[in-house]
Amino acid sequence: MAQLSYREAVAAGIAQEMRRDETVVFLGEDVAAPGGVFKTTEGLQAEFGPMRVRDTPIAEQAILGAAMGAAMTGLKPIAEIMFSDFFAVCWDLVANQMAKTRFMSNGQCSFPLVIRSANGGGVRFGAQHSQSVENWAMAVPGIKVVAPSCAADVKGLLAAAIRDPDPVLFFEQKSLYGSKDEVPEGEHVEPLGKAKILREGDDVTIVALAAMVPRAMKAAATLASDHGVTATVIDLRSLVPLDVSAIFDSVSKTGRLVTVEENPRLCGWGAEVSSLVAEELFWDLDSPIVRVTTPHIPLPAADALEDSVLPSPEKIVQNVLKLAD
Repeated sequence: MAQLSYREAVAAGIAQEMRRDETVVFLGEDVAAPGGVFKTTEGLQAEFGPMRVRDTPIAEQAILGAAMGAAMTGLKPIAEIMFSDFFAVCWDLVANQMAKTRFMSNGQCSFPLVIRSANGGGVRFGAQHSQSVENWAMAVPGIKVVAPSCAADVKGLLAAAIRDPDPVLFFEQKSLYGSKDEVPEGEHVEPLGKAKILREGDDVTIVALAAMVPRAMKAAATLASDHGVTATVIDLRSLVPLDVSAIFDSVSKTGRLVTVEENPRLCGWGAEVSSLVAEELFWDLDSPIVRVTTPHIPLPAADALEDSVLPSPEKIVQNVLKLAD
């Protein structure tokens, strides 16, 4: 095991796959010599050269168009969209081209490509650089959606995404880039669509994603120590595929569900999870399902305002205790 930061794990995962497969290439804005705007790709061009690690113009449509063409002709491209907010200017290529061409070509065209992007708030970048857009992606049939919460999963899930035959959107929560944990050395691959149970409890199931996972873990610790409430905490890790079995198994035991979502409340991923649980496990529920979300507003840049709208451990605790009454 090695101690790596979340940002270092990005480069580790890409390098692992580029070493094992010469068809893997990487392109994006400032990803080569500069090492990425968040310093997530330092050293890659030095090791793999300018033919495989390429800087591009500031043109998201060009980046994804090149990646799509590369995937159709036998390469396995990794493309970076610097901020996930910028998917708004190239969404046609994702939603109407990458997601559908394999289906529309009857399998004649394959799309083994990954689009990485810095997602979410917590770093005071304001409304146009802090959106959490995984629910946009989840709504489009034909693409997979991954959002890791720790460095080990960054490396392992990124490797799996690169090996996958379908397009994968890989969301890196930017406020986590400095966090560190133990990461397996050597080849490390984690399966897509497999949630991770981080803590076991009997009273409530808390389902979270990306930056909300460590907040859910803090809330679970407070609930246990201060209130005698034990919580199962599930890190979804990916939204498509969604590990429905892990959620159902836990809720069947605890009888209560709380989802913790960074994205705005309207049509967030927790609404889908809640719908599935309500349809399949209604008679196992001991209380209403609760969603802890960001309000349906643009995310403010001011420190106090951003902190006030994002889900916090304290908000999670308050909502769980309402169910336990």
